[in-house]
Amino acid sequence: MSSISFIGVGGMAHAIAARAVTGGHSIELIGRDPANAKGLAAELGVEATVGTFGTVPAGDIVVLAVPYTSAVPVVAHYGDALAGKVIIDISNTFNADATALVVPDGTSGAQEIAKAAPASAHVVKAFNTVFGHVLVKDRPLDVLFAGDDLQAKASVSAFIESLGLRPLDVGGLEMARWLEGVGPLLMGLARNGAGTFDVALSVDFPG
Repeated sequence: MSSISFIGVGGMAHAIAARAVTGGHSIELIGRDPANAKGLAAELGVEATVGTFGTVPAGDIVVLAVPYTSAVPVVAHYGDALAGKVIIDISNTFNADATALVVPDGTSGAQEIAKAAPASAHVVKAFNTVFGHVLVKDRPLDVLFAGDDLQAKASVSAFIESLGLRPLDVGGLEMARWLEGVGPLLMGLARNGAGTFDVALSVDFPG
């Protein structure tokens, strides 16, 4: 297994890191306040490495677990410290009432993050189509992902599978906009047709 770095120590970082630990990965937790990273490590019950914000992350895979409003500035702040890394963007880009996306037509949050990242880094969109509180449950789930670099996508796919989840590749990074559009779709489903936020999308392959 490998070392996975998390920039951001909120709910989604907790959910993915918990599965990563179970999957045998070592984890590095990075927050602007090291006390918050140490707090998450304590919640997880593991001896995670606590990294320094803005320095080179230890992991070859870096989970960017911050809100989209912070994502581009954080990546720009890191600059060349992210060179050669596979960056998993888990952010959602919908507005306050989850009825529309805040990014302009023709692009996505993931693509804007990729523009801010070093040329040798590769951004893969993943995990934004699964609610964090659902992700922490020990159940099979589908994780849709998109990216332009085949090797980076293979690494992310293997990582997803190691978490006991099913990776489903939807294509190049231009597809990230449509993955981000799943956010409002899920919110609408939870509030209306399902009547609960304990929902997840799955894909069936008829035999």
